Amino acid sequence: MTNSRQDIIRIYPMGGVGEIGNNSTVIEVNHDIFVIDAGLMHPHEDMLGVDTVIPDQSYLIENQDRVRAILLTHGHQANIGGLPYLLKKLKVPVYGTRLTLALLREMMKDAGESYDKSGLRVIDPNRELKIGHCTFSFFRTYHSVPDAIGIAVHTSQGIIVHTGDFKFDFTPVGGMRTDVSKIAKIGDEGVLCLLSDSKHAEIPGKTPSDAVIGDRFNHILYSADGRVIMTIHATNIYRIQQFLDVCALHRRKVAIEGRPLERIISIAAKEGFLNVPKNIFISWDKAQKYPNKGLAVITSGPDGDPLTPLTAMANHLHKKLKLQENDLIIYAASLTPSNEKTVTNAIDQLMSEGAHVIYGKNVHVSGHGSTEDLKLMLQLTRPKNLIPIDGEFKMMKAHQSIAESMGLSPRRIFLLDKGDVVEFIKGEARQGEPVPAGQLLVDGLGVGDVGNIVLRDRRLLSQDGTVIVVVTLGRKTKRILAGPEIITRGFVYVRESEGLLEQANHIVSEVLSKALTQHVSEWSSLKSGIRDALSRYFFDKTKRRPMILPIIMEY
Repeated sequence: MTNSRQDIIRIYPMGGVGEIGNNSTVIEVNHDIFVIDAGLMHPHEDMLGVDTVIPDQSYLIENQDRVRAILLTHGHQANIGGLPYLLKKLKVPVYGTRLTLALLREMMKDAGESYDKSGLRVIDPNRELKIGHCTFSFFRTYHSVPDAIGIAVHTSQGIIVHTGDFKFDFTPVGGMRTDVSKIAKIGDEGVLCLLSDSKHAEIPGKTPSDAVIGDRFNHILYSADGRVIMTIHATNIYRIQQFLDVCALHRRKVAIEGRPLERIISIAAKEGFLNVPKNIFISWDKAQKYPNKGLAVITSGPDGDPLTPLTAMANHLHKKLKLQENDLIIYAASLTPSNEKTVTNAIDQLMSEGAHVIYGKNVHVSGHGSTEDLKLMLQLTRPKNLIPIDGEFKMMKAHQSIAESMGLSPRRIFLLDKGDVVEFIKGEARQGEPVPAGQLLVDGLGVGDVGNIVLRDRRLLSQDGTVIVVVTLGRKTKRILAGPEIITRGFVYVRESEGLLEQANHIVSEVLSKALTQHVSEWSSLKSGIRDALSRYFFDKTKRRPMILPIIMEY
């Protein structure tokens, strides 16, 4: 608890609301700013060429003298992936559990970023932590990556609880449960506001235990006649543990394909979160000569994702994994609205070529709590106010309905967009002035230099192609010396469109001749005239809008 009797509290999400990923929430207590998580989001299909999406943290950078710490709930990219970008400009301590910080260090190394090790500080979930004038306590949660925690911020108005991602699994792999008794104790002390995971709020019932997957793996490997290849999120340590245990039971050697996966397995084993059966791993070279019936492979993509190797195998583009007779492929990950079409197309292609593919609930259960899990969290904490986070708007809306069904007043539930602020004064909540927030698109080394205009141009190029117009003008005579020459890519088939392009050539000549007669010599005006005239003509004749690039040279 802070020393002030009347703390002024502001809460606002910088990301993770109305979207999947980009999780980042800010809690202000008086003058101090605390950031919980700083994640990234994988780009949507229409974000052509974009590598990563991160929250716009410019408000935090402008107020960095007030930022006391960044606290991390767990080690998924959606929660820590934005830190290599943020920590370039914001030099503050980062707090996380052992495994979370180990994964962060590896991520920073991959990004070519160094960070003072003294700035990474380990959280012991069993001890309180004082940062500035604020006291923090923690409780363990069960999620698909180990060493996950929820965070409680103690203030004079009551406790603010951030659940992180969680589910209640009472027969957990690894034995680390969501700490029900500690959450209940925090609830007894009085929770001012609950910020809770919403990703599976639309799914009725309770999320199944991870324990059921071990028995299914056992059955699958018992009947497998060839190689068993599992594609998986590299951070799903519990699923990897189950697979290794079953492979050891069936005397299969395991080869790892994918450098990020290999490093994460090494980190998890070193930190004590993965128990590797003795002599189970085999090098990739030896795996090529090993009998298929005694071999299993675990693979993930360059970003530790399960989809990249699956699609690469389906399209015969995987450098190491070529389909063989009797291959059994396990896709041990969720099918989401954003990837479902790609996943099912890849599975369909693999099956058409004779591979046996197992996916869905037979080999994967989520690490996010469903309706009954969220009800239990609400019952344990009994919050005065609720802010659903970490989910699309429809998921947050479903979370609101759950809370209302348990008696929480609608006026105490806040569905926020990025940058929306809820203020708490003397125990009462109200909407505050919003702060600047949004998304930054990362493309190669550029951060934020790709915006809506660039994306629009890329969509035009991908949909209707491009038309390049090259013409040479006389510097003194102001007459056309060469051209116009029209070059197209992805617009029309040239051999069947000679008449269309001849007329386009004539239109360009007319536009230039008229402009030069009127003594218009500015290149920007000439190019604009060419673009406008050709755009109207092409749309009239083809109903397409290609990108038109005039190139004017002087001689």
